[in-house]
Amino acid sequence: EVLDPKALTIGFARRFATYKRATLLFTDPGRLSRILSDRDRPVQIIFAGKAHPADNDGKDFIRQVVRFARQPEFRQRVVFLEDYDIKVGRYLYQGVDVWLNTPRRPLEASGTSGMKAAVNGAINISILDGWWDEAYDGNNGWAIGRGEEYQDTGYQDQIESQALYQILESEAVPMFYTRGRDGLPREWIRRMKHAMRTICPVFSAYRMVREYTERLYIPAGRQWERLGADGLARARALAQWQERTGAAWREVAVRAVRADTVTALPAGEVRPVEADVALGVLRPEDVSVALYSGPIVGQADIVSPRISEMSVTGSVRDGVYTYQGMLSGQDAGRHGFRIRVLPAHEDLHNPLSLNCIAWG
Repeated sequence: EVLDPKALTIGFARRFATYKRATLLFTDPGRLSRILSDRDRPVQIIFAGKAHPADNDGKDFIRQVVRFARQPEFRQRVVFLEDYDIKVGRYLYQGVDVWLNTPRRPLEASGTSGMKAAVNGAINISILDGWWDEAYDGNNGWAIGRGEEYQDTGYQDQIESQALYQILESEAVPMFYTRGRDGLPREWIRRMKHAMRTICPVFSAYRMVREYTERLYIPAGRQWERLGADGLARARALAQWQERTGAAWREVAVRAVRADTVTALPAGEVRPVEADVALGVLRPEDVSVALYSGPIVGQADIVSPRISEMSVTGSVRDGVYTYQGMLSGQDAGRHGFRIRVLPAHEDLHNPLSLNCIAWG
């Protein structure tokens, strides 16, 4: 006698950890009430979930949601389902129109509930965190914010709750209730189908198992066979090299960089960059020197970097070598580059495992 089968239905069901911010929707109760109680375009929200027994803050979030659900302005529009389990989750995934996820970025590990909702035709509205940061393409759901991270969590809650209300008021709710003569929300269905096409084949346990197998298990097995042959001869040689490289890394440094950084570099063109790199007792074959380039945000932070290897062209003096690479012009805007030096060995699977890196 509470839920309306024809109303736009939002689902929020998961573990009630505080970083998941189950109460973000209630930041502005007045504005939320106006969204939910529109006579022509009603919206209803179903909450479900449990908190860890020792998580008192998470349990308090549940109390807050239940308290809101009992208020007169929300009583017919907000429901909390008790005893959340797999069966309840299954009905929710099948029955809601929108799956809401509001974690505090960057704390979301994955967010698999949104993947299950997409399989059932629900459209995600989520913070760009976890899997949604990778899956969102601009047309397969809605993103709350643009991936910003904040030091002030209270300010973050205010900004992102307003963004969520804006999505509901100006995009999601109007799209759901815009119907043709056949009574069907054509644009909503188009977005729903696009979400299923772009999400379901990619974000699944099948993909995860395949990638773990192809990227991790098979290479690790081959590495084990290679290092274990001949009485662990290669493993011993690698261990000796790691010890020698780690001890000598304090002498590794980028001494000088030469490049034209004044003249604009048009997109598609290239420009040479030279760097003098001190290696101490190490040899060029012990390291990888690369150009690390990309757009700049803030003062000097490079985002979405391109990494291209530089080649050694000669020795300046004992232990110092000249490397050359080509810097490619990218899109418009401010771009920058740095020189990155990492250890390198044919049997070293992960160069970052030695905690050795030098920048210039």
